[in-house]
Amino acid sequence: MTTTQGPARSGFAVGITVTAGIILIIAGVSQGLQGIVGIFTNEFYVATRKWIFQFDATVWGWIHLVIGLAAVFAGFGLFSGRVWARTVGVLVAGLSIIANFAWLPYYPGWAVLIIAFDVFVIWALTAHGRDITV
Repeated sequence: MTTTQGPARSGFAVGITVTAGIILIIAGVSQGLQGIVGIFTNEFYVATRKWIFQFDATVWGWIHLVIGLAAVFAGFGLFSGRVWARTVGVLVAGLSIIANFAWLPYYPGWAVLIIAFDVFVIWALTAHGRDITV
């Protein structure tokens, strides 16, 4: 009797991918809260200089809220081990990096933290994400 098994999964790689999912959820919730503050408390964020990506704080709020919701959705999808979740996770993290880079004049510390989270998520999903695939 022969059994067919797939390739052995590395516990380290699965742990890194699960951690990426958790960090993606945390970053998405944080970005969503950042967006809600921008939508409802327009005067909270003040740009320090004139930058090329200068939008109203309400517009930035909606951008961050949408990206944050997509990140939470992709983070929960990663726990199922689906390829679409990895793809969406990398795309959302990439969009989040771009949005937070443009957001730097408004809240630099927070933007750098979210960018660091997103860089880790992209690395984890591209380097080790396939080891959790169902």
